[in-house]
Amino acid sequence: MKLQKKVLTLAGAAVLAGCQASLPTLETVDYVDLDRFMGDWYVIANIPTFVEQGAHNAVESYRLDDDGTIATTFTFRKDGFDGPEKEYHPRGFIRDTETNAEWGMQFVWPFKGDYRIIYLDPEYSITIIGRNKRDYVWLMARSPEMSDREFRDAVQFIADSGYDTSELQRIPQQW
Repeated sequence: MKLQKKVLTLAGAAVLAGCQASLPTLETVDYVDLDRFMGDWYVIANIPTFVEQGAHNAVESYRLDDDGTIATTFTFRKDGFDGPEKEYHPRGFIRDTETNAEWGMQFVWPFKGDYRIIYLDPEYSITIIGRNKRDYVWLMARSPEMSDREFRDAVQFIADSGYDTSELQRIPQQW
């Protein structure tokens, strides 16, 4: 009888877990020209991961390698403009080769985190990277500065994508 009760309890929990509201898939841009996307992107704002807490002068740099993967270098100063420089080297893997807008980003083998290009302006000067979970987001630009209007529009886009923008943090940039 105890086993039967445990099985029923587990089955009930599984049903309830399946009933939880899930967010719709975070739509990506229609197409990313990888050659144009490569290079340096200044992180203007984000909902930071634990690694990015206290980041100043954050820059994400991409390079398309011959094997089709994306060598990434993420650098920033920790806790101030004169703080110690931190550098990370995750690798990007294109998951959707029709759009090039959905990647797996690997910081630690064999895990690849969800990485979606959800906004990219026609000039390839502003981009927004998101995740289906809506837990992290990155607003990046080719320049360390962004106009107030561009910033407000980007924040509105992030909110419309299902993010809690009260968690969004502006990254100090001083070059």
